[in-house]
Amino acid sequence: MIPQEHSERVLPRLRGRVGRRTRQLVLAAVLGSLMSGVALAFIRPIEFGFAVFGHAAGRAPWLLIVVPALGGLISGWLYELLRTPGEGKGVSRIMWSIYRKRGRLPALEGLRTWLASSVTIATGGSAGPEGPIAAIGSVIGSQLAKLVRLPPRQMTTLLGCGAAAGISSVFNTPIAGVFFVTEVMLRDLSSRTFGPIVVAAVVSTAITQSVAGGHPLFPTPQDFGDGAFGWWEIPNYLLLGLLCGAGAAGFGTMIGWVGSMFRKIHVGTPLRASLGGLLLGMGAFVWHLVASDATELPPFLGKSYDQIRILLEPLHYEGQTWRFVGLLILVGVSKGVATAVTFGSGGSGGLFAPSLFMGAAVGGAFGFLVEQLGWLPSASPAHYALVGMGAMVAGTTHAPLTAIFLAYEITRSYSVMLPLMLAAVLAVAIARALRRDSVYTASLSRAGIRLGPISDLGALRSSTPADLKLVAPVFVHPDETAERLLALSSKLHVDDFVVVDRKDRYVGLVTSEDLREALVYREALPLLQVEEMMRPNLPTIAPEEPLDEVLDRFVQHDVHTLAVVDPVSKSVMGLASRLAVMGHYHRASHEEEEGEEGDDE
Repeated sequence: MIPQEHSERVLPRLRGRVGRRTRQLVLAAVLGSLMSGVALAFIRPIEFGFAVFGHAAGRAPWLLIVVPALGGLISGWLYELLRTPGEGKGVSRIMWSIYRKRGRLPALEGLRTWLASSVTIATGGSAGPEGPIAAIGSVIGSQLAKLVRLPPRQMTTLLGCGAAAGISSVFNTPIAGVFFVTEVMLRDLSSRTFGPIVVAAVVSTAITQSVAGGHPLFPTPQDFGDGAFGWWEIPNYLLLGLLCGAGAAGFGTMIGWVGSMFRKIHVGTPLRASLGGLLLGMGAFVWHLVASDATELPPFLGKSYDQIRILLEPLHYEGQTWRFVGLLILVGVSKGVATAVTFGSGGSGGLFAPSLFMGAAVGGAFGFLVEQLGWLPSASPAHYALVGMGAMVAGTTHAPLTAIFLAYEITRSYSVMLPLMLAAVLAVAIARALRRDSVYTASLSRAGIRLGPISDLGALRSSTPADLKLVAPVFVHPDETAERLLALSSKLHVDDFVVVDRKDRYVGLVTSEDLREALVYREALPLLQVEEMMRPNLPTIAPEEPLDEVLDRFVQHDVHTLAVVDPVSKSVMGLASRLAVMGHYHRASHEEEEGEEGDDE
């Protein structure tokens, strides 16, 4: 029998944990319901606008040049008009807010992403809708968390719920949506975040399927799954994974290079994005002139879903000649270049769709080559196209689980899961070896944000100096003597001193190392002033600064304490010690689930 005293202490905590967990799940379900409608409202106008563009360009080919340029101008103007602070765009911007702003996102960011991405894709920009809907869902989740006053850790979880719900609705892929958020955005696979994100993705998908149907995005024929995966096929799929990994690294490098070239053009964002649209339109017009079927839009414009469906059709490869391999390589490269121009010039959109298309083109070409050479007469090029899709997404995002489940869910074809897993893992290994950053983390690296293994710094990113026990500062003035410091150190048992001016504003820091160096010349202590000993160039810490960035400061400057300074008044709030930061990290990383949820109270 449980003692009454113990039950009185434990039961309230248990009810509190259950209440918090239930509240998170309810909010996740609400967000999932909301995002199903938001996703449909986002994707339908894009599809309608692109269809109108295609119909009009079929009658007046000159619109292939004008419309993308006009779309770039409008998209760039929207980004200038609705400017928000941060690094990168779309998913990269959301990740920046998670690591630097503890998940706080302004509502304006969602509006900007919605409008600019819709214009870019509908007017032929080479991008997909999945990245923008993830960003829109993240903003809605952040705003909902702010409305109900959730703490930072729960705010980032609800942010992830919105992103997962959005991707799940657009792609009809709840599993891939969950893993994209946990593997790429939050980099957190703990049960505390996983449960609510699953609820949001499932609810959003269920509602979307009831409205728009539950068919896969790229349905494969009924006989697509015929044939088992044999061990003799492993070398071929390993080679395909290697090709996709190298292609993914090259794709990411090309986006960065094209972006740097456009940034050297010193004009405003609208004109730069319009120039990118003009270049894209000129390429589309040239394609139109030489294409045998001039009634269709060039395959590298828009999100290219129709072209992906064609590449997954086995009958499409029958009766083709060797020229077909060259055509597939050409359209794959064209898609990569078009996407780099779209994003590098300032366009907005997602990178999943271009990666899927490039992977399908590379895989289809490789499969056709395998079939023609007789390496594996029973293998279908369409199988290689599907595996190439997943491998390319894995290589560009550095997220193999997301890519594997995405390729499976958008086709519902289980027959290629084994080779898909093999190729995706190898593609990630090759892509990482050739290029450290994924397409989402490149802009974060330029901003100085380091992303280690999943969840390694999650506790620090969601904490600030307010979570530490700050050391009470001992103030001295620049005109005091070193002898005075030695007396204070002996009396108060402190080694680090904060130097302030006559208005108590921060000036610098005298560390224990500085004091030890002064003791070497003890006879000069009465003549040595604090101003000559202090370090004025040591960085200070803002009260809301994430602790992972604080830890970087300690590593860079090799000191034991740094001053926490109010950025407005310049008054010193206390000293943060390296030991306190590491102690907080250790406790937060190893505490039990009960303790984690108790901290969120």
